[in-house]
Amino acid sequence: MSEQTGFTLNETDLPKQWYNVLADSPVPPQPVLHPGTKEPVTPEFLSVLFPMELILQEISTDRFIDIPQEVSDIYKLYRPTPLIRARRLEKVLGTPAHIYYKNESVSPVGSHKPNTAIPQAFYNKAAGTKAITTETGAGQWGTALAMACNFFEMDLEVYMVKISYQQKPYRRIFMETYGAQVFASPTDRTDFGRSLLAKDPENGGSLGIAISEAVEVAAKSGGTKKYSLGSVLNHVLMHQTVIGEEALKQMDLAGEYPDVVIGCVGGGSNFAGIAYPFLRQNLKDGQRTRLLAVEPTATPSLTKGVYAFDYGDTAMMAPIVKMHTLGHTFMPAGIHAGGLRYHGMAPSLSALYDAGYIEAVAIPQVGTFEAAVMFTKAEGILPAPESAHAIRVAIDEALDAKVKGEKRVILFNLSGHGHFDMMSYQQYLSGMLVDYAYPSAAVAEAIQTLPQVEMAGLV
Repeated sequence: MSEQTGFTLNETDLPKQWYNVLADSPVPPQPVLHPGTKEPVTPEFLSVLFPMELILQEISTDRFIDIPQEVSDIYKLYRPTPLIRARRLEKVLGTPAHIYYKNESVSPVGSHKPNTAIPQAFYNKAAGTKAITTETGAGQWGTALAMACNFFEMDLEVYMVKISYQQKPYRRIFMETYGAQVFASPTDRTDFGRSLLAKDPENGGSLGIAISEAVEVAAKSGGTKKYSLGSVLNHVLMHQTVIGEEALKQMDLAGEYPDVVIGCVGGGSNFAGIAYPFLRQNLKDGQRTRLLAVEPTATPSLTKGVYAFDYGDTAMMAPIVKMHTLGHTFMPAGIHAGGLRYHGMAPSLSALYDAGYIEAVAIPQVGTFEAAVMFTKAEGILPAPESAHAIRVAIDEALDAKVKGEKRVILFNLSGHGHFDMMSYQQYLSGMLVDYAYPSAAVAEAIQTLPQVEMAGLV
């Protein structure tokens, strides 16, 4: 076994294809439904929001999709990303476990999000799109898409969840530096936003609300604007698999193979990005790696939500998909992991979790920040609050291995750095952060508003 700490690849090792889990998933995909008719959507309906190439990727069952050269050329600004063995953290923990992390924070915007922002901007540009609308929670997705739209010379409107807009002003400035327009959602720019503000002028927003606003603007643009999403959809998760494809090669360089792969989950993109290629190895090559998704107790869509058809947004304009959901009316607490505050989970990931191929755990934010500070002191990298969820569980796995005297190989995705999250760290260090568990009663109430689709012969 190598004594190296870092395991790097060359540009020639950059994956040439994205991996499509739908080709190998033992769980058949459920249909995507029209929000009005509740019948399966047509490509024509989706084309109001997305360019046709992304629609084709969304429904494709091809195992691999070629990465365009124009996308690879931009990937090379930061990919392949490093795989690091966290030897200093192992020493602090006194564990026999070996801990590795894939460092996606080295991208120009500091997160994994450009892996899909770049191809989405490319395919929109190729289709003649002039402008894109989107939402963002913590701002990582909005920043990545702002960079990508700048590279491909397209305008961008970002509807940023208001509480994150207030907590993370430097994310907004970063997006504006690339040329994007950023609005605190809910806004007075859309019919839906105005209706919410009329009821509650202090509405702090949610990802579901921000999605509704961005979708409304695109849908009413007369074809001049398209919509882009940073997680949840199949094509988004597929673009992220460059993470896991590289990690497979890098674990081979390390002379080890992970017993457990860990990632935080909000909509599912960075977890799927690292986990799906390892799931393929489980399904096709007989590996037995545990795939562990980590969510906040404040937004526990996998661990407390129901697996059912639900709208992708609060205003019920986006398509209906089958997913683990807290209900599209879900209003999140103002926790600091803004990128994990979505009411639902990616349909492909939800199906795999429901069938037992993926595990999930929910953790509170105070312990998450405790792990983040421990990681920062040991490894020198300040993680994003979202990524710290994966770190917390990686540490817990390492401590469990210590108690049991097991050598355990742990791999987690460091999906982004926390350089724009200093207010969150300040609140933690001053003892102001509190834990919050989303109540089961609220889930039970929210699911009363789920769309009724049984009459369409669906379960």
